[in-house]
Amino acid sequence: MKLEHFGYNDKIEKLRIQYNLINFEVGRIISEHKERYIVKTEKGEFDAEITGNLRYTANTREDFPAVGDWVAISEYDDNKVLIHSIFPRKTIIERQAVGKQGEKQIIATNIDFAFIVQAVDRDFNINRIERYLTICNTSNVKPIIILNKIDLINDTVLNDLMSKVQERVKQVPVIAISNESQKGIERVKKHIVKGKTYCLLGSSGVGKSSLLNNLSGKQLMKTNTISTSTNKGRHVTSHRELIVLENGGIIIDNPGIREVGIADSIGGLEKTFEKIIELSKNCKFKDCTHTIEIGCAVISAVETEKVDKLFYENYLKMNREKEHFESTVAEKRKKDKNFGKMVKQFKNLKKSNKY
Repeated sequence: MKLEHFGYNDKIEKLRIQYNLINFEVGRIISEHKERYIVKTEKGEFDAEITGNLRYTANTREDFPAVGDWVAISEYDDNKVLIHSIFPRKTIIERQAVGKQGEKQIIATNIDFAFIVQAVDRDFNINRIERYLTICNTSNVKPIIILNKIDLINDTVLNDLMSKVQERVKQVPVIAISNESQKGIERVKKHIVKGKTYCLLGSSGVGKSSLLNNLSGKQLMKTNTISTSTNKGRHVTSHRELIVLENGGIIIDNPGIREVGIADSIGGLEKTFEKIIELSKNCKFKDCTHTIEIGCAVISAVETEKVDKLFYENYLKMNREKEHFESTVAEKRKKDKNFGKMVKQFKNLKKSNKY
C-alpha cells in the first residue's frame, strides 16, 4: 500500500523537504497505546517508539505523537522503528485533559471531517453535540452529525429529535442511521472522500465501532451492548486506531469520550454559537457577560424566545470552562516564570560566592 492511500500528498512532501527530513522514511501513526505506537508505511506496519531526544525536548503531552500524525522514522530492529520527528499538523482535535487542570489531550490529528455519533435511544443530549461541534470548529475540522439506533424509536420521535437538532445546529449535515437495519449507511458513505481523513467522536455505546464495521464491510472492531445495570456504554475500543476503507477514505476510531472539556477554544465557540455572538454586537456594554446586564441583547432574545434557553445556557457554561482553562494556563506560566527567575538568582548568587 502506498503512502497516498493513507493520506500522503504534495503538501506533506513539501513539509518533509522544508524541515530537512528527506533522509528519513515516512509513516503515519495508526495506533497509540500508552506511548507505544504502530506506524504504517509503504512496507507495512511497525511497532514504534520515540527517540530519547524527542522525549527530552517535549514540553507537554502535545509534543508527543498522536494518531493521525505523519512522522519521520528509521528502522532499528525487526519490525520496529524509531520516531525522530513529527511533521507539522494540519489540524488537531483536542479537549481539556481529564483531571489535569490547564492541560490538553489530543484526540486525533490531521483530520478533515469528524462524524459526531450520538444514540437516540438513551442519553440523547444536544448540549453534548454542541461540545463536539466546538472542538471541531476550533480545529477547523468539518463536522457531520450522525444520529444512530433509529430502529429503536418510531418515526414521530425521530422527526422531533431531528427538528430539535437542526433548530440549534445550523449548516451541519445531520444523518439518521441504524447499524442494525443499515438504514442511512449509504448516506454516510456518500460523505466519505478518497484520501480524506475522518474520525468518530462520541460516548461509549453509541455505535461508533459498529458504524466503522458497516462502512468497511468487515468486522474490524469489537462491539458490545449497553450495560443493563447502568444504562451506559461499555468501553470496547481501548485505544485510537486508523483504518483505510476500500473506497479510499481513512477513518480513526476513538475510545468513548465521557467528558468533553473545553480548552482555549474561542474561535470554536464563536462558530458554534454564532447566533449569540451576532446578538452580542447589539449589547449596551462592550464587555457584557450576557448574564445580569441591563441592555443585553442576548438576554432580551432569550426572554422573547428568539434564542433557545438551553442553547444560551450551554454557551454560558462552555464559555466559563474556556475562561477557567485560560486563567489556569496563565497562572501556570506565571509560576514557571517565577521559578525560572528564582533558579537564575540562585545561580548568580552561587557564582558571586554570596550564597
